[in-house]
Amino acid sequence: MSKNEPITQTGPTGQPGQPGQAEQPGQAEQGSPADIETLVPEWLNVPEVAERLGVNVSRVRQLLREGELVAVPHGERGAMHVPAAFLDGDHILKGLTGTLTVLHDGGFDAEETVRWLFSVDDRLETRPIDALAANRIKEVRRHAQVLAF
Repeated sequence: MSKNEPITQTGPTGQPGQPGQAEQPGQAEQGSPADIETLVPEWLNVPEVAERLGVNVSRVRQLLREGELVAVPHGERGAMHVPAAFLDGDHILKGLTGTLTVLHDGGFDAEETVRWLFSVDDRLETRPIDALAANRIKEVRRHAQVLAF
């Protein structure tokens, strides 16, 4: 899988017709930072991610650049934050990094990726992030690959 351009730290596109939008009911109305606020219950800033992973902030920034994690602007100041569900204890959720790569290769930016992972997918009968946490990695990736076409 290619990691030529990481999907980290990109802002909202707000343009209809972006990859993945037609696949999710109600996706077309989404596009503002507020909708992500309602989808993601808990956020971590970069230093908090570093603390949970037991690494320094530079390492977290490297993980973001390499696409192993994704961050979006959050809060009043728009500082980059990572959904807390992307971490499982002191490591990255199993299957997340590969799923992020599939979504990136399918044309998703960071906000679109977070929206898809935290929105209920009828085919999965749950949110993709919950399916990943339940170790349904292959199933989630198959659904992510379909979104690219």
